[in-house]
Amino acid sequence: MNEAIIMFLSQQTSATICCSDDEGKPYCFNCFYAFNSEDGLLYFKSSAETRHGKLLKRNRQVAGTVLPDKINKLVVKGLQLEGVILDEDHPMAKKAAAIYHQKHPMALAMPGEVWTLQFNAMKMTDSTLGFGKKLLWSRDEMVSA
Repeated sequence: MNEAIIMFLSQQTSATICCSDDEGKPYCFNCFYAFNSEDGLLYFKSSAETRHGKLLKRNRQVAGTVLPDKINKLVVKGLQLEGVILDEDHPMAKKAAAIYHQKHPMALAMPGEVWTLQFNAMKMTDSTLGFGKKLLWSRDEMVSA
């Protein structure tokens, strides 16, 4: 994964994630997250009883965005993502709660489960690297490297 993408995701705290219902109708939600750069995973906490929790149980394909926590209107910077929500018993989801609560310890007091989003593709726009500069990453490239 590109170092600029890792740095960006490590410095931010919230994402917008879009899931869809059985008819393909999209639904977005916002969440705080913890990022696992080693495995290309994003962890977030939510209840399975929320609208998006119910949708994620049925359709695990997601898309989303991460914007800087502090917006600079002179700089275009952000990340678009595609991924899949892993089952809670998936081997890559085992460390999810520990990593998430380490970054967000106050979340221990809140009900819900920690979900694991496995990135499949990302596109980061970062005009600080040059006008319209795009950084691309895909899990397929990571596996074949």
